[in-house]
Amino acid sequence: MTMPKVVSIVEVGPRDGLQNEKSIVSVEEKINFINLLSKTGIKRIEAGSFVSPKWVPQMADSGDIFSGIEKSPSITYSALTPNIKGLDAAIESGVEEVAVFGAASESFSMKNINCSIEESLKKFEPVIAKANTHNIKVRGYVSCVMGCPYEGEISPSAVADVSKRLIDMGCYEISLGDTIGTGTPVATKRLLDSVLNVVNIKQLAVHFHDTYGQALVNLYSALEYGVATIDSAVAGLGGCPYARGASGNVATEDVLYMLNGMGINTGIDMEKLLVATQFISEVVNKVPSSKVANALLAR
Repeated sequence: MTMPKVVSIVEVGPRDGLQNEKSIVSVEEKINFINLLSKTGIKRIEAGSFVSPKWVPQMADSGDIFSGIEKSPSITYSALTPNIKGLDAAIESGVEEVAVFGAASESFSMKNINCSIEESLKKFEPVIAKANTHNIKVRGYVSCVMGCPYEGEISPSAVADVSKRLIDMGCYEISLGDTIGTGTPVATKRLLDSVLNVVNIKQLAVHFHDTYGQALVNLYSALEYGVATIDSAVAGLGGCPYARGASGNVATEDVLYMLNGMGINTGIDMEKLLVATQFISEVVNKVPSSKVANALLAR
């Protein structure tokens, strides 16, 4: 187990970050935000979600987003597609990569997508199969990997089982999500010890929320295992509507500062990232939760 020399940052702010904002962010503002992110050196941006506007009104305009952004051929712009209807809309919009969103907790699965884990996996099968026939890569999210707001601690073996099922269905990558941010470095290592028995390290990403201030130390633990893909959100945007008190994603600025200090390359320009941070923070009228952003923007 050695630290990676290069880490891929998946910027989830435009989707996972903005979807929980109560005030609707306009199409123009979202497009401007993504265009600013595209200039930072980030190579993977989760730009939208093709879900029912009834459940996630903030994402109702994802089709307009994908047609309006200035796409760079070197960047992958992805979208969440929980069902065939969403996938069809994504295909029509020219999306290159999609994601399905499962859980390692039965209770969370019922609250979040109104079905059991087994039922959710069966619903994902045709989505993944159809995406693969269109040469669209599919990413699999597994939420509540270290804790659930309803069940408490989650067994690493339960996470490993869902992760393997998604890989076997055709997902090329699994993003392990500490949705409510309760994980610790020891729990992170225990999780990876289990999941790595069934999923290759090159197929794993980590997606940590910072509710208890543990995200960076948990990421360090994952880096020690060789995990080289990290999900984060500019300004620490995000949260979880089904997890009371859950704060946003680990901030991209904080992750980048840590990786820079470790000599790990991401290809991301901090100054250009801060331009995107300042823009979206003003749009949502919030101070960034990123300590690095607040320190650097105050200069």
